[in-house]
Formats: sequence, C-alpha cells, structure tokens
Amino acid sequence: MLNKTFYSNGKLLLTAEYLVLDGAKSLAIPAKFGQDLTVEKIDQPKIIWQSFDVKNKVWFDCTFKLPNLEIIGSNKDIAISKTLQNILKEAQKLNPEFLTNKTGFIIKTNLTFPRNWGLGTSSTLINNIAQWANINAFKLLNNSFGGSGYDIACAQNNKPITYQLIRNKPKIESVNFNPVFKDQLFFIHLNKKQNSKDAIHQYQKNKNTVFAFTESISQITNAIIKTKKVADFEKLLIEHEKIIAIVIQQKTIQEKLFSDYFGQTKSLGAWGGDFIIATGNEDSPKYFKNKGFETILSYHDMILQ
Repeated sequence: MLNKTFYSNGKLLLTAEYLVLDGAKSLAIPAKFGQDLTVEKIDQPKIIWQSFDVKNKVWFDCTFKLPNLEIIGSNKDIAISKTLQNILKEAQKLNPEFLTNKTGFIIKTNLTFPRNWGLGTSSTLINNIAQWANINAFKLLNNSFGGSGYDIACAQNNKPITYQLIRNKPKIESVNFNPVFKDQLFFIHLNKKQNSKDAIHQYQKNKNTVFAFTESISQITNAIIKTKKVADFEKLLIEHEKIIAIVIQQKTIQEKLFSDYFGQTKSLGAWGGDFIIATGNEDSPKYFKNKGFETILSYHDMILQ
C-alpha cells in the first residue's frame, strides 16, 4: 500500500508583524525550508507518531488510541502530546470521517530546518494535517493555535504573497517581489525562539494605537514590493520599525543590538527572537559573527523562488 506524503513551506513575514492581526496588509515570503508528513496505514487502531528534526533524529514521539485519540504512550513532555491531540481532535470536528476507520497509521514528520529557527514548525504541521484530513487549514489553525494565518498562506504558496485579513477573512495575492538588490540582503538568526502566542498576547495588551497605524503599514508594504533601490528599501524598513516600536512599546532591534551597524536591520515576526533581515554587503556576515550570531543566510539560501 502506497504511503501518502504532504509538504508545507516555512514562512517569513517581511512586513506588518503584529498589525497583520488587525487588517494591515503584509508581505509574506515562503522559505526554502519546510516540513513533510508521511502517512502509512497499519492494521491496528492507533496512531504511532514520530517527529524527526533536521538531523534526522526523533525529537518527539507519541502513540494515540483510535478513535478517541487517547494518549497511550509518549517519550516527551506530555504538553506536546496534548497539543497534537487537540489539533487532531479539531481536525475530526472539521471532518467527522477523519480517523474513524478501524485501521491506524504510522505518521512521520520531517523538518528541513532547525526547530529553533522559527520558520513555522507549527504552521507547517497544521497545514500538513489539514491536507491529510482534507479540511480547511485556516479553520484548523483558528480552532487550535490561532493567529493571523499568514503562515498557512506561505505553507500553501511557492511565491511571495501579500496577506491581509478583511472582515476576518484572508485575502491572499501573489506578488512579484524579487528585489534587484537581493544580493545585499541577509537573514540573521538571533539565537532565541519566540513564542508566537506570548508575543500576540503582549501585543493585544498594548494595541490602543493600532488602528491609526494599520493603513501606514499597508502603504509601506505596497512601497516595499515596488522598491528598486536598497537606500529606499532601508528608509521603508526604518519607518516600519518606528511604527511597530510605538505599537508594542519596545526598542527596535537596531537600537538594542546593532546601533553601530553600517546597514539597516528589521525584525521579522515576533520581536526579540527568530530571524531579522539586514541590508549590507560582503562585510555583513563578519559583523554579525563578531557579535556572536553564527547563523547568517543569504537571500538566495533562504527564500523559495
């Protein structure tokens, strides 16, 4: 019997972090990295789940009894097993025929990026499970993790997109974002994994000023897509960072860590962790390595195009 394999792209949010939750237009770009999920049928009424990291080592495994998805074995933190159990139960609600047969499954997931990179370990999983269950991934995300859904859109698209919530429904458009100065762009990992839920919660406590800025951020997104010169791109990054700094009441990453940098940096996604983007030149990798940041990817190495 043939196994089924599903794949989803990782994600980067170039603009509108936080404000994408409240209707700002964002520029989101799928990464070259992602996660697959392979389904193999077995004759026993259970799910044997194994998750492999980028080094092909099992970082999580769990066994569920079918059809009630009772956890009957796990080698890791039970919280991860319960989170996965919840996702599968929500998938069952969206498709009552999902996981109702007497046969079970061996499930294997494989990441092509380190788990701490923040490129979408959860969103790629949600999208893969949604494909397997033949349900709407945005609904599954909303019923489990929550969030804007831009990461699900990246999981499903192979080109840059704009993503915007209009009356709480996603509007997704492919865009031709392929900057002529892409050789001057770098992605640097800050060696911290940000919890998206915690970041969103903190944002929602501070968001009195949001609606004054959503349109400004949308305009910056539109301008960035059309930018032809790196100097103009840098000005837009600075303007964007200033706005988000006001909204979430934090200093920009340039102020915090890179005030002596010769290019411009911008946080991507939740501030304070995961990747940033930086403009620069052939000296940029040396600068960031001297600051203690070892993971530096070129635009070509990071972006799916």
